[in-house]
Amino acid sequence: MLVRYKNTRERTEMICRPLQIEDYVVQPIVDVSPPKWHLGHTTWFFETFILIPYCTAYQPFNPDYNYVFNSYYETVGNRVIRTDRGNLSRPTVDDIYRYRAYVDKEMSKFLGSSIAPSIQDLLILGINHEEQHQELLYTDIKYILGHNPLFPAYDVNYPLPEPTIKPSSDFIRIDEGIYEIGFEGNGFCFDNELSRHRVYLNNFEIGTRLVTNAEYVKFINDGGYHDFRHWHAEGWDWVKNNNIRAPLYWHQLDGEWHHYTFRGLEPLQLNAPVRHVSYFEAYAYAAWKGLRLPTEFEWEAAARQFTWGQNWEWTESAYLPYPGFAKAPGAIGEYNGKFMVNQKVLRGASEVTSPGHSRISYRNFFQTNLRWQFTGIRLAK
Repeated sequence: MLVRYKNTRERTEMICRPLQIEDYVVQPIVDVSPPKWHLGHTTWFFETFILIPYCTAYQPFNPDYNYVFNSYYETVGNRVIRTDRGNLSRPTVDDIYRYRAYVDKEMSKFLGSSIAPSIQDLLILGINHEEQHQELLYTDIKYILGHNPLFPAYDVNYPLPEPTIKPSSDFIRIDEGIYEIGFEGNGFCFDNELSRHRVYLNNFEIGTRLVTNAEYVKFINDGGYHDFRHWHAEGWDWVKNNNIRAPLYWHQLDGEWHHYTFRGLEPLQLNAPVRHVSYFEAYAYAAWKGLRLPTEFEWEAAARQFTWGQNWEWTESAYLPYPGFAKAPGAIGEYNGKFMVNQKVLRGASEVTSPGHSRISYRNFFQTNLRWQFTGIRLAK
């Protein structure tokens, strides 16, 4: 377990290595946290939930860091409001890396002896929590650099995935019946994947692939962003109030579409899956096609029959608890349950999802207007 802990912590810092020192502090919008905050918050998690309560000799690195790096845990005390994370010029980036080294040293000593199963469960949760923040680091860094007027590259050698989508429109037919939904097995899962239960599904068909950039360009060229008939009322308001005309990171230069990537601004790859769209846009595109988005239950029932993992995929399902869901006591119970309102479920994974951190039962969730994540579209009918 110590090896996995160290590997996870090292990968987080590896993601940050291409950054300049100024990149660590920027917070363009409330949903994006500065990279240095992620570095501190993931360290605070291990310090707060493992070292302080279970290591009697441990001395906190800085008592003020609980206020700075607590994210949303009411049980643990007051915290800097989310919109102010970008105002934290102090602690410095160097301070935070020293904080990480200090906690890692203490965790290594602590994990060098036998630990109780309950503490091991907390450790596994902490590792998975940091893996989630690794994905957030990538998405937040992309937003920070992608909204710099110079469109600087994060890493000119970043390995962009090859467009693998063929221009076919195959659908898989799934027969009506009762299907098992939710996590099964003995490994780790988040509490929102429990408990496994049965759902009844009518006959449906689901696409074998994601919608491509080329297909989405047709929606744009057909006036998709100017025709209210395709949109929910709230989505239509969002389009008008924010002057939305294309997916996030798309820019039309000399009549040709380009998009910001980790390597900088590049011509749009037409055969690649469209990404960085909101639920509003995914719904509108499906309506324009005369189709719909799958529910999360349809997606899970069919997922073994198609390739997934290029983008998180919007579903038509509200983020709600499964039957028998129960929040854990204390601060850990705040991890998922209190967010089960006014959000939509996404399924799958993306190119920046941490290795080994995706599974068919995984339930991601975001608000309907958000699109800085690697979000895409799979159609159903």
